[in-house]
Amino acid sequence: MRRADRLFQIVQYLRGGRLVTAAMLAERLEVSERTIYRDIADLQSTGVPIDGEAGVGYVMRGGFDLPPLMFTHDEIVALVAGARMVRSWGGVTMARAAEEALVKIEAVLPEKERDRAANTQIFAPPMGITEETRQLIDECEAAIEARDVLSFDYRDETGAATSRSVQPLGLWFWGKVWTLIAWCELREDFRMFRLDRMIDAHPAGRTYRPVPERSLAECLRQIEAKYGPQR
Repeated sequence: MRRADRLFQIVQYLRGGRLVTAAMLAERLEVSERTIYRDIADLQSTGVPIDGEAGVGYVMRGGFDLPPLMFTHDEIVALVAGARMVRSWGGVTMARAAEEALVKIEAVLPEKERDRAANTQIFAPPMGITEETRQLIDECEAAIEARDVLSFDYRDETGAATSRSVQPLGLWFWGKVWTLIAWCELREDFRMFRLDRMIDAHPAGRTYRPVPERSLAECLRQIEAKYGPQR
Protein backbone atom coordinates (compact mmCIF):
# COMPACT_ATOMS: atom_id res chain seq x y z
CA MET A 1 0.00 0.00 0.00
CA ARG A 2 1.31 3.44 -0.92
CA ARG A 3 1.93 5.80 1.97
CA ALA A 4 -0.64 8.28 0.63
CA ASP A 5 -3.24 5.50 0.55
CA ARG A 6 -2.32 4.51 4.11
CA LEU A 7 -2.71 8.08 5.39
CA PHE A 8 -6.11 8.28 3.73
CA GLN A 9 -7.18 5.02 5.35
CA ILE A 10 -6.05 6.23 8.78
CA VAL A 11 -8.27 9.30 8.43
CA GLN A 12 -11.21 7.10 7.40
CA TYR A 13 -10.75 4.83 10.43
CA LEU A 14 -10.66 7.86 12.74
CA ARG A 15 -13.80 9.50 11.37
CA GLY A 16 -16.92 9.50 13.50
CA GLY A 17 -15.29 10.33 16.82
CA ARG A 18 -14.15 6.77 17.51
CA LEU A 19 -11.14 6.11 19.75
CA VAL A 20 -8.70 3.96 17.80
CA THR A 21 -5.37 2.65 19.09
CA ALA A 22 -2.13 2.47 17.13
CA ALA A 23 -2.20 -1.31 17.56
CA MET A 24 -5.61 -1.50 15.88
CA LEU A 25 -4.47 0.67 12.98
CA ALA A 26 -1.24 -1.28 12.61
CA GLU A 27 -3.16 -4.56 12.42
CA ARG A 28 -5.66 -3.29 9.87
CA LEU A 29 -3.04 -1.65 7.66
CA GLU A 30 -0.43 -4.39 8.13
CA VAL A 31 2.38 -2.10 9.26
CA SER A 32 4.24 -1.60 12.53
CA GLU A 33 2.97 0.58 15.35
CA ARG A 34 6.06 2.75 14.91
CA THR A 35 4.93 3.45 11.35
CA ILE A 36 1.48 4.43 12.63
CA TYR A 37 3.04 6.82 15.15
CA ARG A 38 4.97 8.54 12.35
CA ASP A 39 1.91 8.69 10.12
CA ILE A 40 -0.24 10.22 12.88
CA ALA A 41 2.42 12.81 13.61
CA ASP A 42 2.62 13.72 9.92
CA LEU A 43 -1.17 14.06 9.69
CA GLN A 44 -1.24 16.25 12.78
CA SER A 45 1.49 18.47 11.34
CA THR A 46 -0.62 19.11 8.22
CA GLY A 47 -3.60 20.27 10.27
CA VAL A 48 -5.69 17.11 10.57
CA PRO A 49 -7.36 17.53 14.02
CA ILE A 50 -6.28 14.25 15.63
CA ASP A 51 -6.08 14.12 19.43
CA GLY A 52 -4.44 11.42 21.54
CA GLU A 53 -1.10 9.88 22.21
CA ALA A 54 0.85 6.67 21.91
CA GLY A 55 -0.34 3.97 24.30
CA VAL A 56 -3.75 5.59 24.78
CA GLY A 57 -5.35 5.95 21.36
CA TYR A 58 -6.39 8.55 18.85
CA VAL A 59 -9.62 10.33 17.99
CA MET A 60 -10.39 12.89 15.31
CA ARG A 61 -12.41 15.95 16.25
CA GLY A 62 -15.67 16.57 14.41
CA GLY A 63 -15.99 18.98 11.52
CA PHE A 64 -13.13 17.57 9.48
CA ASP A 65 -13.75 15.83 6.20
CA LEU A 66 -11.89 14.73 3.12
CA PRO A 67 -13.26 14.15 -0.37
CA PRO A 68 -12.87 10.59 -1.61
CA LEU A 69 -9.48 10.16 -3.21
CA MET A 70 -10.35 7.08 -5.20
CA PHE A 71 -13.02 4.49 -5.86
CA THR A 72 -12.61 0.78 -6.41
CA HIS A 73 -13.95 -0.75 -9.62
CA ASP A 74 -16.98 -2.17 -7.80
CA GLU A 75 -17.67 1.19 -6.14
CA ILE A 76 -17.58 2.96 -9.51
CA VAL A 77 -20.03 0.45 -10.97
CA ALA A 78 -22.36 0.86 -7.99
CA LEU A 79 -22.26 4.66 -8.12
CA VAL A 80 -22.84 4.86 -11.87
CA ALA A 81 -25.58 2.22 -11.86
CA GLY A 82 -27.35 3.85 -8.91
CA ALA A 83 -27.21 7.32 -10.46
CA ARG A 84 -28.54 5.98 -13.77
CA MET A 85 -31.44 4.26 -12.01
CA VAL A 86 -32.39 7.42 -10.13
CA ARG A 87 -32.05 9.44 -13.33
CA SER A 88 -34.48 7.10 -15.08
CA TRP A 89 -36.92 6.28 -12.29
CA GLY A 90 -36.69 9.13 -9.77
CA GLY A 91 -38.53 12.40 -9.50
CA VAL A 92 -37.66 15.38 -11.68
CA THR A 93 -35.42 16.92 -9.03
CA MET A 94 -33.86 13.55 -8.23
CA ALA A 95 -33.13 12.91 -11.91
CA ARG A 96 -31.41 16.27 -12.32
CA ALA A 97 -29.35 15.67 -9.19
CA ALA A 98 -28.36 12.19 -10.42
CA GLU A 99 -27.26 13.64 -13.76
CA GLU A 100 -25.15 16.24 -11.97
CA ALA A 101 -23.72 13.56 -9.68
CA LEU A 102 -22.58 11.53 -12.69
CA VAL A 103 -20.81 14.60 -14.08
CA LYS A 104 -19.10 15.26 -10.74
CA ILE A 105 -18.07 11.62 -10.30
CA GLU A 106 -16.42 11.59 -13.71
CA ALA A 107 -14.75 14.94 -13.04
CA VAL A 108 -12.87 13.75 -9.94
CA LEU A 109 -11.85 10.34 -11.25
CA PRO A 110 -8.43 9.66 -12.73
CA GLU A 111 -8.46 8.85 -16.44
CA LYS A 112 -8.41 5.07 -15.96
CA GLU A 113 -11.36 5.19 -13.56
CA ARG A 114 -13.24 7.59 -15.87
CA ASP A 115 -12.98 4.95 -18.58
CA ARG A 116 -14.42 2.37 -16.17
CA ALA A 117 -17.34 4.67 -15.39
CA ALA A 118 -18.01 5.36 -19.06
CA ASN A 119 -17.86 1.64 -19.87
CA THR A 120 -20.22 0.51 -17.11
CA GLN A 121 -22.81 -1.45 -19.07
CA ILE A 122 -25.67 -1.23 -16.57
CA PHE A 123 -28.71 0.78 -17.61
CA ALA A 124 -32.25 1.48 -16.44
CA PRO A 125 -34.55 2.45 -19.34
CA PRO A 126 -37.33 4.76 -18.07
CA MET A 127 -40.20 2.67 -19.44
CA GLY A 128 -43.61 3.09 -17.84
CA ILE A 129 -42.98 6.07 -15.57
CA THR A 130 -44.85 9.23 -16.52
CA GLU A 131 -43.83 12.85 -16.03
CA GLU A 132 -46.83 13.23 -13.71
CA THR A 133 -45.45 10.48 -11.48
CA ARG A 134 -42.02 12.07 -11.54
CA GLN A 135 -43.51 15.36 -10.39
CA LEU A 136 -45.52 13.58 -7.71
CA ILE A 137 -42.37 11.88 -6.36
CA ASP A 138 -40.84 15.30 -5.78
CA GLU A 139 -44.04 16.64 -4.23
CA CYS A 140 -44.27 13.68 -1.84
CA GLU A 141 -40.60 13.98 -0.89
CA ALA A 142 -41.05 17.68 -0.15
CA ALA A 143 -44.16 16.96 1.95
CA ILE A 144 -42.30 14.30 3.93
CA GLU A 145 -39.49 16.72 4.71
CA ALA A 146 -41.84 19.59 5.63
CA ARG A 147 -44.33 17.30 7.44
CA ASP A 148 -47.16 18.64 5.31
CA VAL A 149 -50.44 16.70 5.32
CA LEU A 150 -51.30 15.59 1.78
CA SER A 151 -54.81 15.32 0.38
CA PHE A 152 -55.73 13.34 -2.75
CA ASP A 153 -58.28 11.06 -4.34
CA TYR A 154 -57.26 7.42 -4.55
CA ARG A 155 -58.38 4.42 -6.58
CA ASP A 156 -57.47 0.99 -5.24
CA GLU A 157 -56.85 -2.16 -7.31
CA THR A 158 -60.60 -2.73 -7.69
CA GLY A 159 -61.20 0.81 -8.95
CA ALA A 160 -62.98 1.94 -5.78
CA ALA A 161 -62.38 5.66 -5.15
CA THR A 162 -61.88 7.39 -1.81
CA SER A 163 -60.64 10.80 -0.68
CA ARG A 164 -57.68 10.69 1.67
CA SER A 165 -55.69 13.04 3.88
CA VAL A 166 -52.44 11.48 5.05
CA GLN A 167 -49.32 12.23 7.06
CA PRO A 168 -46.54 11.24 4.60
CA LEU A 169 -43.65 9.28 6.11
CA GLY A 170 -41.56 7.77 3.32
CA LEU A 171 -41.29 6.63 -0.29
CA TRP A 172 -40.60 3.08 -1.43
CA PHE A 173 -39.57 2.04 -4.93
CA TRP A 174 -40.53 -1.48 -5.99
CA GLY A 175 -38.78 -1.70 -9.35
CA LYS A 176 -41.56 -0.18 -11.44
CA VAL A 177 -43.93 1.28 -8.88
CA TRP A 178 -43.43 3.99 -6.27
CA THR A 179 -45.51 3.89 -3.10
CA LEU A 180 -46.05 6.47 -0.40
CA ILE A 181 -45.97 5.19 3.17
CA ALA A 182 -48.23 7.33 5.33
CA TRP A 183 -50.49 7.53 8.33
CA CYS A 184 -53.99 7.65 6.86
CA GLU A 185 -56.31 9.95 8.77
CA LEU A 186 -59.36 8.25 7.26
CA ARG A 187 -58.39 4.71 8.30
CA GLU A 188 -56.43 5.81 11.38
CA ASP A 189 -53.67 3.40 10.48
CA PHE A 190 -50.57 3.06 8.32
CA ARG A 191 -51.21 2.64 4.61
CA MET A 192 -49.23 2.40 1.37
CA PHE A 193 -50.48 4.29 -1.66
CA ARG A 194 -49.30 3.71 -5.21
CA LEU A 195 -48.37 7.05 -6.70
CA ASP A 196 -49.84 6.10 -10.08
CA ARG A 197 -53.25 5.71 -8.42
CA MET A 198 -53.16 9.05 -6.61
CA ILE A 199 -55.25 11.84 -8.22
CA ASP A 200 -54.92 15.57 -7.61
CA ALA A 201 -52.45 15.29 -4.73
CA HIS A 202 -51.85 18.60 -2.98
CA PRO A 203 -50.87 19.95 0.44
CA ALA A 204 -53.85 20.16 2.77
CA GLY A 205 -52.64 23.47 4.19
CA ARG A 206 -51.58 22.10 7.56
CA THR A 207 -48.63 20.25 9.05
CA TYR A 208 -48.58 17.31 11.43
CA ARG A 209 -46.67 16.80 14.64
CA PRO A 210 -44.58 13.61 14.61
CA VAL A 211 -45.42 11.11 17.34
CA PRO A 212 -43.73 7.73 17.89
CA GLU A 213 -46.85 5.61 17.36
CA ARG A 214 -47.38 7.17 13.91
CA SER A 215 -43.74 7.23 12.81
CA LEU A 216 -42.02 5.50 9.92
CA ALA A 217 -40.00 3.48 12.45
CA GLU A 218 -43.21 2.14 14.00
CA CYS A 219 -44.64 1.36 10.57
CA LEU A 220 -41.50 -0.60 9.62
CA ARG A 221 -41.58 -2.40 12.99
CA GLN A 222 -45.12 -3.57 12.29
CA ILE A 223 -44.20 -4.67 8.76
CA GLU A 224 -41.22 -6.67 10.03
CA ALA A 225 -43.35 -8.23 12.78
CA LYS A 226 -45.81 -9.43 10.15
CA TYR A 227 -43.54 -10.28 7.19
CA GLY A 228 -40.05 -10.57 8.67
CA PRO A 229 -36.99 -8.31 8.12
CA GLN A 230 -37.26 -6.15 4.99
CA ARG A 231 -33.51 -5.88 4.26
